[in-house]
Amino acid sequence: QVQLVESGGGLVQAGGSLRLSCAASGRTFSSYHMGWFRQAPGKEREFVAAISKSGSTTYYADSVKGRFTISRDNAKNSHYLQMNSLIPEDTAVYYCTASRVWMTITTSSYDYWGQGTQVTVSS
Repeated sequence: QVQLVESGGGLVQAGGSLRLSCAASGRTFSSYHMGWFRQAPGKEREFVAAISKSGSTTYYADSVKGRFTISRDNAKNSHYLQMNSLIPEDTAVYYCTASRVWMTITTSSYDYWGQGTQVTVSS
């Protein structure tokens, strides 16, 4: 069982930056690939980024590539999403996730979810 808790959301102006953190409980954190999804009002939850168990491989949605960076620290049971050059379209609730399946962008492939943290980008 893995419990995930996000933090770091907030209100920021367009062009600004935020760093989201996700703290995981349990001793099996390094057994999971970790990811971030987001859900804007009236829209489906969408994939944002993922990082492999070791942290050596990452991949991103095209909409955030070059602006967002995912990372992890297995010693701290945590992973992160650095978001730069934010735009109003990035406004959403952001969820951290854990999966045993690599290279998947479908929500059903992720086993554990955090409660979400709101990110609002003003124009």
